Amino acid sequence: MDLLSELKAYVPYNQQEQQDRALLVAWLQAAQNDDALAARLWGRGNPAHLTASAWVVSPDRSVVLMAYHNLYDSWAWLGGHADGQRDLRAVALREVREESGLAQARLASPDILSVEVLTVDGHEKRGAYVSSHLHLNVTFLVEADPVEPLRAKPDENRAVAWMAPEEALARSTEPWFVERIYSKLVAKARAL
Repeated sequence: MDLLSELKAYVPYNQQEQQDRALLVAWLQAAQNDDALAARLWGRGNPAHLTASAWVVSPDRSVVLMAYHNLYDSWAWLGGHADGQRDLRAVALREVREESGLAQARLASPDILSVEVLTVDGHEKRGAYVSSHLHLNVTFLVEADPVEPLRAKPDENRAVAWMAPEEALARSTEPWFVERIYSKLVAKARAL
């Protein structure tokens, strides 16, 4: 099933997901008839582009993996840009490998865990200014073994660590993410 069909079939968890899913669907529908928009939406040359995130948990759901993100100066989930890749599940797993060193991470479910539209403030990246934009994000639940070695990705994060879900919420310094995203992901992961 293609992403647009998956998002249309996705049952939102709350009002945030309902509204954000509608935005993702609108962007993807517009891109269906516009090859240039589709290329920018799946790449990076648009004020809104597709990203995938992973909520990485241990198989028993007792700990979650967080990275100390350089750009946001906060503990955060793992994820990144589609960069032309149409399989957002593969993007989420790629980002987990790149940002944490976990080679054996796997999808806990093929289903979408959550959807969000995320604002990204303008910032410097590798010496170039990146304008403010939106991440049209799809999140997947990923499992990994907490005994597998971790490593940071210095150009993106300073540290990667397993922590109890409550600790992850307490250590993030981004209130909106804690309230609207991470709390939701903790609850959804526990319910599965």
